Amino acid sequence: MKSFWNNYKSSIVLLGAILLGGIVGATMGEKAVVLKPIGELFLNLLFMTLVPLVFFSVTSAIANMGGGMQRLGKILKSIVIVFLGTALVAAVIGLVGVLLMNPTKGLDTSLFKDIISSANDSSATEKVGLLQQIVNTFTVNDFSLLLSRSNMLQLIVFSILFGIGTLMAGESGKSIAKFVQSGSAVMMKVINIIMMAAPIGLGCYFANVIGELGSQLLSGYLRVTILYLILTAVIYFGLFTLYAFIAGGKDGIKAFWSNAVSPTVTSLATCSSAASIPVNLDVTKKMGVPEDIAETVIPLGANVHKDGSVVTGVLKIAFLLGLLGTNMNTIPMMLAILGVAFINGAVMGAIPGGGFMSEMLIVSAFGIDPALLPIIVVIGTILDAPATLLNSTENTVCAMLVARLVEGKDWLKNKINN
Repeated sequence: MKSFWNNYKSSIVLLGAILLGGIVGATMGEKAVVLKPIGELFLNLLFMTLVPLVFFSVTSAIANMGGGMQRLGKILKSIVIVFLGTALVAAVIGLVGVLLMNPTKGLDTSLFKDIISSANDSSATEKVGLLQQIVNTFTVNDFSLLLSRSNMLQLIVFSILFGIGTLMAGESGKSIAKFVQSGSAVMMKVINIIMMAAPIGLGCYFANVIGELGSQLLSGYLRVTILYLILTAVIYFGLFTLYAFIAGGKDGIKAFWSNAVSPTVTSLATCSSAASIPVNLDVTKKMGVPEDIAETVIPLGANVHKDGSVVTGVLKIAFLLGLLGTNMNTIPMMLAILGVAFINGAVMGAIPGGGFMSEMLIVSAFGIDPALLPIIVVIGTILDAPATLLNSTENTVCAMLVARLVEGKDWLKNKINN
């Protein structure tokens, strides 16, 4: 029981505060607006740290990755193919899920007008061509514009380029790499200090939201949770089995499922991909994956391969767009949802504090008012355990897929025969 409390303490406290805020908001009604400044104070503290946090974290993750990436080129190429491919499949499954079961369907969006009016205003931009829209999405025409949280995706692009440049500079770039690593560590401490106030800040903000919207939003959260659990079951039992079959046929399925319990239980108990690395390494080798592949895929996957977060990103985007009354059934909008959700899992999952920054990426990429950020923070908190299950456990079957690409289709049979 003590171990359970230690593992889930922060999530339990945050969920408790949000639940209490919902009860207070439902009780006080519109009078709960008096609590809004407390919530806004907490949000503003986070917003102030966003630009340096993103820059230092993303740049440091890239600039300092050289030491852990010294493996055979064939293994690395296979890892990229597997990670990108499975993340894309996860994003598509998430999108199909929200199109079939929109979590905001049936909600009276007119109740949200007061909260989302500024968001609608911010998204009413001048229509431009597709190519120009791509240019505007990923770049700005002045460095100073990168210092605004409204241009978060552009800041990520710059940080990635800066990190690559630092890595390519070799010996000359080591001092910069050390500096951004220290900056990342310092910013995470700053975030930890601010997050101590998260239960109060988010609780007060949520009380105000529920005071204005009543039970409508709670109904939406219930639908999101049910939908995510359904998608988790589809991916865990269906997709993982398919991946194991592709990796090693019937023997692959047997090897995966005979060893899947330990990583599954560990990921659910710890809610941490990093904490699951030792167990995942052990069972991956038991599945027959060569040692050098296992020791590359598992640690790397814990940082940069989080398909559970990809699916969560789709649901967060769909939830906000649904509240805004945005049509998600157009091809450009579907592609935008897939792209941003993919970045959520593949890029933001690689950096500390990536959950908060991924949520900021969502509101920035879709031109949504950052005041709506806590609405999807709640979703991330609720879905933390099942998302970690997918994030962590999938890396074991991905290691099998990499082994298949590196050593050929008979890799597992050869292992069994030997």
